[in-house]
Amino acid sequence: MMTRSLFHFAIFRRLRFAAWYKTVLAWIALIALVVVAAAFFKHPLLYFWRGVETPVLLLAGGAGAWFAQRALCGAARRRNRLEAGARLVVCLLLLGLTVGQEGWFRWQQFRVRQGDVSMVCIGRHFVVGFRDFDEVKPLAERGLIGGIYITARNVRGESVQSLRRRIDELQAARARAGLPPLFVMADQEGGEVSHLSPLIEPLPALADLLAGGEENLEARARAQGERQGHALATLGINMNLAPVLDLKSDVKEDWLNLHTKISRRAIAADPQIVARVASAYSEGLIASGIQPTVKHFPGLGRVRGDTHLVKASLETDPVARAADWLPFREVTARTDAAMMLAHVRLPDIDPRAPASLSRPLVQGILREGWNYQGILMTDDLNMMAVYADGIGRAAAAAVDAGVDLVLVSYDHDQYYRALYAAAGAWRNGGIDAGREAGSGKRLEAYWKRKRGRDGAGGND
Repeated sequence: MMTRSLFHFAIFRRLRFAAWYKTVLAWIALIALVVVAAAFFKHPLLYFWRGVETPVLLLAGGAGAWFAQRALCGAARRRNRLEAGARLVVCLLLLGLTVGQEGWFRWQQFRVRQGDVSMVCIGRHFVVGFRDFDEVKPLAERGLIGGIYITARNVRGESVQSLRRRIDELQAARARAGLPPLFVMADQEGGEVSHLSPLIEPLPALADLLAGGEENLEARARAQGERQGHALATLGINMNLAPVLDLKSDVKEDWLNLHTKISRRAIAADPQIVARVASAYSEGLIASGIQPTVKHFPGLGRVRGDTHLVKASLETDPVARAADWLPFREVTARTDAAMMLAHVRLPDIDPRAPASLSRPLVQGILREGWNYQGILMTDDLNMMAVYADGIGRAAAAAVDAGVDLVLVSYDHDQYYRALYAAAGAWRNGGIDAGREAGSGKRLEAYWKRKRGRDGAGGND
């Protein structure tokens, strides 16, 4: 008899524990969904579930509220009524947050697509990634963007001919609207960063050229630039986000460096070698009608953190900084390459903003100190180093600093948030009108130079 009672007691305790465990898990899941709806709605780090995000949140909130209401009505004990009531409140909160967040996003999207003067004025500075060409065509033909970013998701199922046809259709729509051509960008560095391969031939990283020794090094680099440029031009691409000018370094990368991985992408540790190889490669791109873009100023070789995920700072002595910057100065002077600005902070130059958003760095060092009048662009604003403080604030700060192009490539939905906020800042005087106008003139001057270089029709 005693054995049977102990057995029943053990089963009872196990069932109670299982019920308690399920309740705790349910609460954790519910609170996690509320946090997502409140703080991480349409967040780049959660892009993988973007297609089902709103339906899942609404379903969870609605179903949870229904079950909680039933439990509340049927509960006999005060404790159960309190628990059911709390669940009902949290589920209704989840529903309200989801509807509110989705509605706010749809409103921003609607206002951007309306395309008033401010949206067009600031929109010309945006380069955007996208899901499909039908999605981006209205933005292109209404002047709400200045460029598009082509990557692996855009070439799946495409042939060289079909992709070229789609890009040409966008450029033709721009011409009919009396707008300048689109910047059509790709990230085809060679080596492991070759996002358009295998649609076009994958080429080795520029660092691999050093294995062949000094003999004809620059000629081989130029030949690779011409070869890569020709393949890109065949697709309708007119700008490559390469070469990488960050120096190889013995600084140990942070264990969270999941994306930047400069040690595997940099050409060399010697700034003179980097400058020689990158200049020749850039000349090869230009000879094929492709605009090179050096990256990532002010140099990420000595940075441990991955700016895709965290904020990072770069504190170097004058000698190290001169070495880091030498390739950027020399390659842009020789080739008029565009320059991508990284989201890394230089505390002694600007303690408040990363390089990509820094007026002291853009105006004081690059424009005035170096007299660099080429195109400056940001790295992707979806990266946590700037997104965490607000992508709209980041876009406005970049344009206000005098950066010519802002990139929103990975999570294309963020374009609407960023442009809505940046256009509002422009209307309210938060963006210096003179610097923005000067940036617009640089973009116009670029297309005039390119037409002169390529001839009528050219690669535009």
